[in-house]
Parts: sequence; C-alpha cells; structure tokens
Amino acid sequence: MTSILGIIGYPIGHSISAAFQQAGLDACGIDATYSAWEVPPSQIPVFIRDLRRPDVLGINVTVPHKEAVIPHLDEVDDWATEAGAVNTIVHRQGRLTGHNTDGYGFLRALREARGFSPQGRRALVLGAGGSARAVVLALVRDGVGRLAIANRTPERAKALAKLSERRGVTSLAISLTGPEIAAEAGLADLIVNCTSLGMFHGPGEESTPLSSQQIPAAALVYDLVYNPAETPLLREAARSGARTLGGLYMLVYQGAAAFEMWTGQPAPVDVMLQSAEKAMAARRAS
Repeated sequence: MTSILGIIGYPIGHSISAAFQQAGLDACGIDATYSAWEVPPSQIPVFIRDLRRPDVLGINVTVPHKEAVIPHLDEVDDWATEAGAVNTIVHRQGRLTGHNTDGYGFLRALREARGFSPQGRRALVLGAGGSARAVVLALVRDGVGRLAIANRTPERAKALAKLSERRGVTSLAISLTGPEIAAEAGLADLIVNCTSLGMFHGPGEESTPLSSQQIPAAALVYDLVYNPAETPLLREAARSGARTLGGLYMLVYQGAAAFEMWTGQPAPVDVMLQSAEKAMAARRAS
C-alpha cells in the first residue's frame, strides 16, 4: 500500500516542500507520495480527522494553519507547545501528534551551513510572529547571550522578550522602524529576519529591514525568506561585508526532521537540498 504524506496551507502555491520531500522518499525507496493541499480554514477539522486513515503517515503544516490544527490533535510535543505552533503532524495507529521542527531546522542550518554557534553571542531578531517565536526559543535553548527583538508592533516584541527573559536571557524589545534598530544591529553577532520583507510577490518584495550601513561586517545575517535566494536584506549584508545565510537550508532541515519522524529512516539531506535548489531555479526561470 502506497503511503500518503503532504503539506497543507492556504494558499499553498508558494511551497516547494513536495519537490524535495518526494525526492527524499524516492532516494530511500519508500513507497509514498507527498502532495501539496490547499485547505481553507473552514475545512481544517474534517481534513485533520481524515489523517487517521491507515495509509497516512502524516503531514507538514504551513501558514495559516500552524495554530488552528492544535485543538484537533491527540498530543503536542514540548517544542510545539512552547512555540504555540505545529508544523509537522505524525500519525501512529490512529493517534495524531503535533511537532514543531522549525527551531531544529534553524539551529542545524546555523551550525552546518555556516559553522555558527549562538552560545554566548548577541542576536537581533527581526519580527515577533510564529517563526520569530520558534527562533527565539531555539536561541535561548542553545545558550544565546543576549537578545534584541524588533517588531512593528511593540507589544508583540515585548511579549517575546519577556518569554526569553523568563528563561534567563537578557532581552530587549524595540521598534523595527525606530532609532534603536541601528544601535542593536551594530552590536549583533547574529541578525535573523523573521519577517516577510523581501519575499517574492509579497507586499514588501523590494524592502529590507536594515541597510548596509547598519549591518556590521563581523555579523552573520540569516534571512528566513527563501524566495528569492538573495533577498534585499542579504544584498545589503553582502555590501557590508557580512556573511549571509538564506532560508532554504532551514526549510530543508526542518523538513528532514519531519521526514525522519514519519519514516524512521535518516533523511537524505543532500538529495533534498539539491532538489529544493532545482525547484527554486525552475521557479526563477518561469
């Protein structure tokens, strides 16, 4: 029996998960298909109920459903509970368990793609939404020394700063557009963009939260946006002499963690990364 996997979102046309997950399954000789499903919010309860079929191994979850799926699951792990969001659902014998692999994927990309450890370092996180929350929790767990969180809505930045403060990390909440941003960027060893600024076909496609003059040459600038491969922020960072890292590595590494939960096999990360890069190149050419 062919097993079923996939990803849900609304919309879902931006996702390249099917390309690299199917490549991983094929490389391992696993008899399974990975599909992308556009599921309106009103259909979430019925869709999640149907995941209990014996041929379903699980799914990935992307915006806007990462929080909405939680009430329909039997169990949610510690990472997902802390993050307040689920991006992976695993089906085992009629039970559905929610996980969040974003933090794992974020840290693995830092270590393996750039050899960077957050321990004892200063970090500036741009944004305070779901992805920023996962990033902040990952940095805190990995021993980051100090955090500054910048967001357009100060209250959300303050809430996230309080979360990290409760875990023993000195944290500061600032405005994404205020004068403090330049000073905090200048002090940062790591700058992480968790906003949608610079995303292809997004409302801020040509925008960058920081200019090259605000980015120190010694910093690593990590943009979670993966389409385009070089965002406006990463171009500015390159001009300043800083090292850069795009979001494709995190996307693949968080997907690889989900792959291993579903299949019980090591994910062929090299194959998955190559397939993701090919999918992105094909989109740029179309």
